[in-house]
Amino acid sequence: MNQAGSDAKMPHEAPASHRPATEVLDELLRGNERFVGSENVNCADARARRAAVAEGQTPHAIVLGCSDSRIPPETVFDQRLGDVFVVRIAGNVPDDFGLASIEYAVAHFGSPLLIVLGHDACGAVQATLDVATGRAAMPPGHLGKLVQALGPAVQSVLSHDGNQLANAVVANIRAVARSLTGRSPVLQKSVAARKLKIVGARYSLSSGVVSIVS
Repeated sequence: MNQAGSDAKMPHEAPASHRPATEVLDELLRGNERFVGSENVNCADARARRAAVAEGQTPHAIVLGCSDSRIPPETVFDQRLGDVFVVRIAGNVPDDFGLASIEYAVAHFGSPLLIVLGHDACGAVQATLDVATGRAAMPPGHLGKLVQALGPAVQSVLSHDGNQLANAVVANIRAVARSLTGRSPVLQKSVAARKLKIVGARYSLSSGVVSIVS
């Protein structure tokens, strides 16, 4: 992870820290519209972009996403190499090293936007739901630790009307987004100073649409 030098930025680009989070979010959602319509434009000239970012990076957004192989954030948001700093872990709930990666992007690149990106039919959330409802035993090893981490969010919606899994996915996204500032003084300081905006979003596996949920 190298901090970008000024020669690594394209002429039309402002540094990440100089862009409003709302502008970056709008750009990502427009990219998602292109992805949904199979009109992606930002991977066409990979050679030139590789050269442009070889000496550094200025990602304008951070995405904390699930490890699911069907949801690569750069593709889903139709972004170029170097535009998005991505941390991925099952259930989109970060451990200490995931948080450290996010803090790095905030502190070194000034990325103004952090998206917690979950998705429908999430296997990690389903496993947690199965344990919470007694349909399955707690899995062994580190899988059990993941289920424990997701447990409070899943438990919070068990009595809600509607589809349990869908409710639990959204609850987990929102819970993770809310928890980040409490777990990280670095993120708390940046949010308080209005240098960082944290939003939660859900990806639809069938449509490809990203919807903001918090």
